Order: sequence, then C-alpha cells, then structure tokens
Amino acid sequence: MGSYTEGMFARRVSVMRVGGDNRRVACPLHWIDNFAMRNFTNDAIFDDTLPVSDGLLEIGNRVPLDRLQTAMEDWFRRKGYLKPEDRLVVEELVR
Repeated sequence: MGSYTEGMFARRVSVMRVGGDNRRVACPLHWIDNFAMRNFTNDAIFDDTLPVSDGLLEIGNRVPLDRLQTAMEDWFRRKGYLKPEDRLVVEELVR
C-alpha cells in the first residue's frame, strides 16, 4: 500500500501557460483549483481531477487529455487568466 503523498490519481499532468514569447510558466494553483471545481465545469468527466500545486494536476485514467486541455484553456480565457496571445499546454508527466 502506497502512502498518501505518492499521489491520489494514476496520472500527473503539467499545466503551463505559454505567452507570446514562447516562455512556459506554471499556471497558478488557484487557476487549476478554480477549473477543477465541479460546479464550474458541469462535466462529470473532470471529477477525477485533483489540483496539487502550481502547474501540477493529478487526473484519473478516464480523463481525456485533449478534452482537458481544451476545457481548461476555454475556462481560463473566460476567467481572463489567459491573454489573447497566450495558449495553454497540458502534458502528461512520466512517473
């Protein structure tokens, strides 16, 4: 049996904002946490998400990475977190 600190979900993903200068910056935890709240997303597929820290999200096996990235980028734009020239990069990390 693993310890709690090893991770709750099977996959870890990085969530990075890429600006017009192509520099990657970890998205703040409060952005990720805001997205992960069920009452904001209204999509059960994202229930298996757990914000961990700036730029880091744990997700379950049933969460499709491409849908996650699209939904997060859309939400971040609606909240005004991303500038028009910014884009979001969500990538699975190897454990």
